[in-house]
Amino acid sequence: MRQFIERYEQLEIEKKDIAEAQKEVMAEAKGRGYDTAVMKKVIALRKRDRDDIAEEEAVLDMYLSALEMA
Repeated sequence: MRQFIERYEQLEIEKKDIAEAQKEVMAEAKGRGYDTAVMKKVIALRKRDRDDIAEEEAVLDMYLSALEMA
């Protein structure tokens, strides 16, 4: 059991280090003038299936049309 706990604790440390590195990347991008909120959306979209994205965009277009916003 000790080994599992120690492995888990090590992973927690690594996760914290990775999160800090990600923050540093976004801070550097922001310093160069990039919109980090948009970058995060792009990253999220890259994780998703293209068909799911297309379906969501079609529904969004339909809703915007119904509200006369398109």
